[in-house]
Amino acid sequence: MDQDATQRADAQVRDMTVAPRMRELDRAEALRLVATVSLGRIVFTQHALPAVRPVNHLVEGGDIIVRIHDGGALASLVAPADVPGVVVAYEADAIDPVTHLGWSVVVTGYASLVADAGEVDRYAELLCSWVAQPMIGALRISPDLVTGFKLEAEGTRPGWAIQGRS
Repeated sequence: MDQDATQRADAQVRDMTVAPRMRELDRAEALRLVATVSLGRIVFTQHALPAVRPVNHLVEGGDIIVRIHDGGALASLVAPADVPGVVVAYEADAIDPVTHLGWSVVVTGYASLVADAGEVDRYAELLCSWVAQPMIGALRISPDLVTGFKLEAEGTRPGWAIQGRS
């Protein structure tokens, strides 16, 4: 195939690309999807301002568990004794940068320190650290509000091109 034929074929593929549609996720499917990835972002308040940190996690019994490192920002998330925890948001996703297909989930709820030493030890084994800092504890996020969407292939649409591709 000559170069002109190749360029025409490439242009034809670009012009007949998959057009995603957005579908809302129910709570169960959203939490199931969060459990399929190990990285997310926790949103919390630090010095009266919003802060975001990437963290690795696991999902257990509908709760999201994250590591707390010595000296890390999450170590300061301590709720007063008379409240169920500190309000946080947690986001995880898996979206293909080329096709733009995938999903995104946001969990809002209360984060509290895991008090049981046995549980903390078990989480230390299950949650592999991505940084060279010792784990000093674990944070349990109990979801109150779970929202999410999935970007799925709906079909092809002439002229719909994926951004960033030429």
